[in-house]
Amino acid sequence: MAGILDSVNQRTQLVGQNRLELLLFKLVGRQRFGINVFKVREVMPCPRLTTLPKQDKYIKGVAHIRGQTISVIDLSKSTGGPEIVQTADSFVIIAEYNRSVQGFLVSGVERIVTLSWKDIMPPPEGAGKSSYLTAVTEIDNEMVSILDVEKILNEISPISTELSEGIADDTIGEEVGDRVIMIADDSTVARNQVKRALEPLGLTMLLAKNGQDALNQLEVIAGDCQNSLTEKVALLISDIEMPEMDGYTLTAEIKANERMRDVPVILHTSLSGVFNNAMVEKVGAQDFIPKFHPDELATAVKKWLKHDEAS
Repeated sequence: MAGILDSVNQRTQLVGQNRLELLLFKLVGRQRFGINVFKVREVMPCPRLTTLPKQDKYIKGVAHIRGQTISVIDLSKSTGGPEIVQTADSFVIIAEYNRSVQGFLVSGVERIVTLSWKDIMPPPEGAGKSSYLTAVTEIDNEMVSILDVEKILNEISPISTELSEGIADDTIGEEVGDRVIMIADDSTVARNQVKRALEPLGLTMLLAKNGQDALNQLEVIAGDCQNSLTEKVALLISDIEMPEMDGYTLTAEIKANERMRDVPVILHTSLSGVFNNAMVEKVGAQDFIPKFHPDELATAVKKWLKHDEAS
């Protein structure tokens, strides 16, 4: 276990083009799951938990860790599985999503594996809307499931998508006209959050379920443009972590394409850290907005749409 902890501390500093490192873990049963190491702060044996009055049914309790009070979510129960009962034999993955720190209670932690996003596939079509999977991959001839953590967190503590007074402005849509805003995100919840937040701007939005899907759609649209893709697409908002093709690679592909390169790209992600700023500049994205604050996102969208109009 000490080796895994050391690896997490070291590897959270790494970023590679279209690759990720998964921390493998188990809930209840033999099925293995994975979480991106870039989101992991620490892995530890489950500390003593304190139960709070009227706490959410999926929260096992709170723990005081390194000066912070952190909610510990039973990751098995919150995804429709059985409750993790033996906390003394379990572990907590401390992770940062959407500007907040959470603890995920898991039964066991295995190891870290390095993969290409090309090896990460969307969940099977038959998984349905109730599925908590955002992607799957194969390791050691077994399927590993990557959970839609944003969906889990939103069910426990729903995020408001309403814009503050003065931010909403449907005249932006009138200025953009028939051109669309593309939203690329592998989480259905995250895609819909962005869509709802931007609806008060009067924009027409086109959705893509990952980077490869977004690139495929953009290539088709570009084929119908006389010169630049900006004739039909005003802006791209893309997640970074996505199956098949991540947001960094998607941005690099767009900026390397003469017909697409003028489309502004905003990377919108639950990842955080200095390394993102360097990668944003490297791939040529126009902006980086950590998830999820609707006013910040809408303000950035308005900024780049107006910049596009002025250029």
